[in-house]
Amino acid sequence: MKIVVTVKQVPDPSSTFTLEADNSLSRDKEVVLDPGDECGVEEALQLKEAHGGEVVLVSMGPDRAKEAVRKGLSMGADRGILISDAGLAGADALLTARALAAAIKTESPDLVICATESYDGSTGMVPPMLAELLGMPQVTFAKKVEIADSTVKVHRQTSDGYQVVEARRPALITVTAAIAEPRYASLKGIMAARSKEIKQLALSDLGIDKGEPAEMIESVADAESRKAGQVIEDDGSAVEKIVAVLAEAKVL
Repeated sequence: MKIVVTVKQVPDPSSTFTLEADNSLSRDKEVVLDPGDECGVEEALQLKEAHGGEVVLVSMGPDRAKEAVRKGLSMGADRGILISDAGLAGADALLTARALAAAIKTESPDLVICATESYDGSTGMVPPMLAELLGMPQVTFAKKVEIADSTVKVHRQTSDGYQVVEARRPALITVTAAIAEPRYASLKGIMAARSKEIKQLALSDLGIDKGEPAEMIESVADAESRKAGQVIEDDGSAVEKIVAVLAEAKVL
């Protein structure tokens, strides 16, 4: 079984985020493998240990994004693919999905694993676009995955429990942080990762052009400060006052 995991290099979650002049996220500070992607890599490795096969990491970013791919390789993934091209700078979700899909198609995977959303963008739009472009069924918010014959069964996390959803493979799933605790890379794994292949691709290798962006950031503004609430003291008429406030807010 071949499993492809999409991974991304993001600013360190413990650092303070800043914006560039064009409202894009500054990546000059410390960058790491997205914590959500680490969970995806861990789940892929556990499935490989249970069923055999290969785990391939696919990423898109500048040359330094190799560090994130190498982190996944040190955990135990077999090889990586990095899509890196100056024309992809500031790519929107659709262009990102198109580039990832073009690289993934050449691998013909049985299963594609993505985080539910990236830590930096947090749009959650790339996985469903990717599934559509790959022509695969998508099952989201997986907290447990079972492989049987030609199907994948997912325990899908919801606000009040979970659903059990089954799809035919090849399929794409998005995983939550509850899926697995990422393993620490051993010294042996770190050393082995240095010799593992990271294939680098450009837009020309994928046979796609940049095209016009489907989405643009028009403006960025600070969130409104939270207003102080209204305190109602019980002087014998508190109930009437609360009812009046709720009626004004059209709650009642």
